[in-house]
Amino acid sequence: MTSFSNAQNCIPAVLGSGRRPETAAWPLLATLMAAPLAFGAVQSWAWAAMSIVIVLLALAWGVGRARAARLTLFGSPLFVPLVGALGLALVQLFAGLTMDAAATRESAIKLAVYALLFFLGLQYFSAASCRQWRRLGLVVTIYAFALALFAILQFFASPGLLYGVIKPRWGGYIFGPYVSHNHYAGLMEMLIPFGLGLALTLRPRHPGRPLVLFAVLISIVSVLLSGSRGGVIGLLAEFALLTLVVFRVQPASLERNRALMAGFAVALLAGASFFWLDPGGVWQRWEQLSDSRELTANMRAQVSADTLRMARGHWTYGIGLGAFAAAYPAYQTVITDNVIDYAHNDYAQFFAEIGAAAAVLTLISLVLFFRLAFRRLRKRLQEPTGWLPLGAATGVCGILVHSLLDFNLHIPANAAWFAFCAALATARPNPVLETRL
Repeated sequence: MTSFSNAQNCIPAVLGSGRRPETAAWPLLATLMAAPLAFGAVQSWAWAAMSIVIVLLALAWGVGRARAARLTLFGSPLFVPLVGALGLALVQLFAGLTMDAAATRESAIKLAVYALLFFLGLQYFSAASCRQWRRLGLVVTIYAFALALFAILQFFASPGLLYGVIKPRWGGYIFGPYVSHNHYAGLMEMLIPFGLGLALTLRPRHPGRPLVLFAVLISIVSVLLSGSRGGVIGLLAEFALLTLVVFRVQPASLERNRALMAGFAVALLAGASFFWLDPGGVWQRWEQLSDSRELTANMRAQVSADTLRMARGHWTYGIGLGAFAAAYPAYQTVITDNVIDYAHNDYAQFFAEIGAAAAVLTLISLVLFFRLAFRRLRKRLQEPTGWLPLGAATGVCGILVHSLLDFNLHIPANAAWFAFCAALATARPNPVLETRL
């Protein structure tokens, strides 16, 4: 019988005899937690600072391996489509095949940083100890709770202002530290499953389990109060996935029933708390399915259709990575005063920017990810901390669903968390290279 908790079997996995666990993972995690606080790192100074820190951490990792005179590398098949996309962007840039060279150069730099972040995540957590995994789950859960609590308080105390004092020049639907509530919801979609994974890792009668579930409850309530329809759809997809996994890996038992009842109780309490806290405007927006401060659902669908027409017109080598804003006006059929910088559908925009190769890269990436993250699931979930990598995989799946309706993967902080979660979900303690220097 599969158990949700096997703490007594937890044996630290280290890189070699007598070596300390990696400590550089925590500066990396601190960088990831700081990025959303800087308005999602959308401004040049913010994403540049995040990129510089990640590069410095990679250099520190290399120096550490050199000082230890031992190199252990953990790889992933996902590097193939990742490097392929970066290579195509560089070809577009240097061959003059892009409609906006500056945007393609910036996008290529960001993509390289996300690839480096994915690499570091694999190196730090492929051989992490059980204690490190639990600390990671606890830190991320506390961070999500604190961010959600701040966002809720700001929502009631100073609506329309970032941190209670900053009014964005171009307006927006502010929630938490984000100008767009949809991007806040996208971040929380990746953080909330860590709390659920941590709760499933703890023993049923562990005193910390109710506290973890309460933190998850507040985080879910914040997404509901944000009014993000895509965010709620992503959360529903995540809950459905976790419920399916619990049914598949856990035979009928009191323990499984308790886990399912706890999950449904959190969902019901989140809904009840939303109706109790909502002043009326959020629910009214749900009923109307539109809002004057953003594109309506019909407009988003129309933008996606325009983007697919653009993709068909440039199916060979695309318009250039990041060049959507420059190319879209020639295909725009949406009547709006807003400037449309993104397609509100990450898949359609990727196809338009890269061309036919984008469809191949996307398909390869999805197949590899699901194979790596969900194969041999029953055996992996018997491990003491197996539910935490599954939580990371669930967060990736949530944002993949949300990406059909928005452009979260073009927000640097969210894209960085996506790369990190993908690394955690697919990390395996099987090095591809191990040698002494």
